[in-house]
Amino acid sequence: MTAPVVTIDGPSGSGKGTTARLTAAMLGFHLLDSGAIYRILGLAALDRGVDLQDAHALCALAAGLELAFPYDQHTTQIELDGRNIAGSLRNQDVADAASQVAVHPEVREALMSLQRSQVKAPGLVGDGRDLGTVVFPDATLKIFLDASAAVRADRRYLELIESGQTVERSAILRDLEIRDIRDRTRTVAPLVAADDAYVIDSSEKTPADVLAVVRDLCRAKGLMQ
Repeated sequence: MTAPVVTIDGPSGSGKGTTARLTAAMLGFHLLDSGAIYRILGLAALDRGVDLQDAHALCALAAGLELAFPYDQHTTQIELDGRNIAGSLRNQDVADAASQVAVHPEVREALMSLQRSQVKAPGLVGDGRDLGTVVFPDATLKIFLDASAAVRADRRYLELIESGQTVERSAILRDLEIRDIRDRTRTVAPLVAADDAYVIDSSEKTPADVLAVVRDLCRAKGLMQ
């Protein structure tokens, strides 16, 4: 790698997105939201009329994508070829396209290369599910952020309620538990902490508490004074 990389993996609702953004801001590093990668390619394929079953064309498309993840203390944006696409990624058509492109093993390899191309000076902080185990196995610092399913369901419930949606906490918890089982037991790139990752349980911690732990780890790795 040409610059230091910090990976923050973990299940949905563990706070890894917020932690990654705050860590990037603290270090002055670039940011990678790896969870959006398949949707980005799906959107690009739809926009450019690329056949979602044509793995060769999808790989060529992935190789030419220009990505950026500008952020501040509160939000992370996603730019494709200089255009803000964060809102477009929420569309169901894009979600469906992401599922279709993800079935091609060679496309997964191409997207891994795309993520690795995001490493540039002064450094990169990425959040995802397999960054420390698969995408950046030689990362400078690996963190696995976890929390109980109940706490993560509560966090998701509050987010959706605050956004004006009507949801049931029990349904959110059930979906999270199902997703956890699927992610942790899948054959390819299962959700698991890397052997050399630092595991942080955020169940009883605020974002500031988690960042304080990460700050100490960054100092120990020589990433900051």
